[in-house]
Amino acid sequence: MAATAPRGGVAPNTRRVMNLAHFLRKNARRLPDAAGLVQGGRVWSWGELDARVDAMAAALAGRGVVKGDRVLVQSRNGHQLFESMFVCFRLGAVWVPTNYRQTPAEVAYLAKASGARALICGSVFPEHAAAIRAECPDLDVVVEIGGASFGEDYDGLVAAHDGQAAPVADVEHDDPCWFFFTSGTTGRPKAAVLTHGQMGFVITNHLCDLMPGTTEADASLVVAPLSHGAGIHQLAQVAAGATTVLTAGERLDPEEAWSLVAQWRVANMFTVPTIVKILTEHPAVERHDRSSLRHVIYAGAPMYREDQKRALRALGPVLVQYFGLGEVTGNITVLPPRLHAAEDGPGVKVGTCGFERTGMQVDIQDPEGRSLPPGQTGEICVCGPAVFAGYYDNPKANAEAFRNGWFRTGDLGHLDGQGFLFITGRASDMYISGGSNVYPRETEEKLLKHPAIAEAAILGVPDPTWGEVGVAVCTLRPGETVEEPALIAWLSAEVARYKLPKRVFFWDELPKSGYGKITKRAIREGLEQRGALPLDGKR
Repeated sequence: MAATAPRGGVAPNTRRVMNLAHFLRKNARRLPDAAGLVQGGRVWSWGELDARVDAMAAALAGRGVVKGDRVLVQSRNGHQLFESMFVCFRLGAVWVPTNYRQTPAEVAYLAKASGARALICGSVFPEHAAAIRAECPDLDVVVEIGGASFGEDYDGLVAAHDGQAAPVADVEHDDPCWFFFTSGTTGRPKAAVLTHGQMGFVITNHLCDLMPGTTEADASLVVAPLSHGAGIHQLAQVAAGATTVLTAGERLDPEEAWSLVAQWRVANMFTVPTIVKILTEHPAVERHDRSSLRHVIYAGAPMYREDQKRALRALGPVLVQYFGLGEVTGNITVLPPRLHAAEDGPGVKVGTCGFERTGMQVDIQDPEGRSLPPGQTGEICVCGPAVFAGYYDNPKANAEAFRNGWFRTGDLGHLDGQGFLFITGRASDMYISGGSNVYPRETEEKLLKHPAIAEAAILGVPDPTWGEVGVAVCTLRPGETVEEPALIAWLSAEVARYKLPKRVFFWDELPKSGYGKITKRAIREGLEQRGALPLDGKR
């Protein structure tokens, strides 16, 4: 039966899109000998990386991995993790990277939740491999990076299939390419489904809004796990032909990071506010040439104003902030370098995370889904091509996350009259004390103005008199001291009484996620373990 011609005689759109692995192939053709990836003094050219990806794709295809299969990857940053992304894309399989710092049980849950068919795992994680196999009896392909004690050796497979190539999968816009697991700060992680078509837009948007002018003459430094936001950033570098530079150590070393910036003339890096703080407050920042930096991009959490000022004084006008979640692949707002200011003053929008990214729309909504006018606080909702396809195999979560076509971020904030977004905090962070809504971020900002305070986090806890009260947990700057009563007295001049924390605790460090974000759930658990909660009824 002949297909009916569409109105206007236009051929039906099959929605076929470029397979994302083509970015690597394009570089191998145009820049075969140029540095594609660097780590620990070793350089891989674009031509070498493309050939290795072809070989591993052929190896997995020979073991039955096909389009749509999920491939779980448990690995620290390294060339094999970098390659595995493009191996999966080339096959039309789904890349499922983990946060390598997670426990074996946590990673086994990700394997089961994603329906993983194959595993690529570092040799230093035998317990993870065993837990995954126990949880996923149907997983029948195991590849080991750096050994062959529990799986086939990764580099051995690449060598055995050198010169071979599996057919590049044809993909359409909505074909999944990446299961991006949420951080799970409010429950078990969920697999956000990212697609080839969506990610094609995201990469273009990153290069347009975050790093304009990025080319093959540039280099990008990676100081965060490639499994999440840094991986999206790195994919944009590959699209531009820019060199990706990985740090060699397992932990962030500011001396190494700034040395690499100078050595490779690094133009951009992706990080989070806590890492920007560490890098710019370390003496190494003054010991190395950083004049090549054009874009130091931070995301994942709002940056406290005092930390922002220090970073701008150290680096100059190179900071780029973006706001977004994994479900929107970071594409909600941007605050470019020209709108960052090292000092407060007329025309400086303190506390904003910027304006809408190209192609994206933000709406502030009340609990019933009605749009709120500028200046009113509500839930930040977003629509546009960067929004993910939904959570894998989780209809309940999808029903809660979408309303009238808008993705509900769970973050609270407001727009000003010019469309700049100001984040108040997570809806789950807000607490009600004596009938008044308290948004901890405002008081946290004030605490960081105190010269002795390095980090601060406030959470609401039950109180028999006021319903809820705030509890602050802080770290001190080296050589500084301050007592709890003195700090609360100082803070009382900065915020209203109902916003004051009832107690302040001082810890050596605040717990952070594998991506460098302060984790309030872990702080609450730590307070309980130390016997600090529950509080008594006094205020």
